[in-house]
Amino acid sequence: MQTTLCFDFGNTRLKCAVFSGRDLKTMIVMEEDTPATVKALLEQFHPDKSILSSVISHDPEIENLLQQNTRFHKLDHTSKLPITTPVGKPGTIGADRLAICAAAVDLFPKQHSLAIGLGTCITYNFTNKFHQFLGGSISPGMKMRFRAMHEQTALLPMIEADSNFSLVGYDTRTNLLSGVILGMAKEIDGIIDAYKEKYEHLSVLITGGDLPFFLPHLKNNVVGDPDLLYRGLYAISELNN
Repeated sequence: MQTTLCFDFGNTRLKCAVFSGRDLKTMIVMEEDTPATVKALLEQFHPDKSILSSVISHDPEIENLLQQNTRFHKLDHTSKLPITTPVGKPGTIGADRLAICAAAVDLFPKQHSLAIGLGTCITYNFTNKFHQFLGGSISPGMKMRFRAMHEQTALLPMIEADSNFSLVGYDTRTNLLSGVILGMAKEIDGIIDAYKEKYEHLSVLITGGDLPFFLPHLKNNVVGDPDLLYRGLYAISELNN
């Protein structure tokens, strides 16, 4: 069984998913995006293949290491994909968005799908039943909203996300939690409803590190998978390696 390392360098988190065949065996949160960190993972898992999705400026030596030690692919708009991207500027599409759309069509082939990523920003990514990624929308993510209210007011504090709050906040902290988390949940449901009005038989998938805060508050039926991006990276790695 071949081992594949799927790296995701996001704005907030650096992760590596380890696959044995199609099975995701373990998820590693990386402390830093340094060649030494990547070299240690190579020595630990001895992978046959690797793929990198990056939306940050990482050390180029990382790609050299992966190229020398594995069958390596860097995800970008020129990669072979299970989707097509007939949009105005395909080179501007984030690698993370391509990956979750690849996972969506792998799980729900020949269906309209809306893949929602909850990260630094919320990304709404629509792929039609012909496997064409047509775009979507982007809005501020949870931590960005908390930070904006703190930094652009004189008195509102910076708080951490918490699932323990009510609709009617009883102090400043719970008012912020209710406003951001319930507000985002209503936004997500509203966007899903708008797509459902336009496209029949729509599959909706949601992923990202903030997923647990929102699933209990959504009225729509969705597939919640925190590892969706990595399943997409694995599928793309198989196509390109």
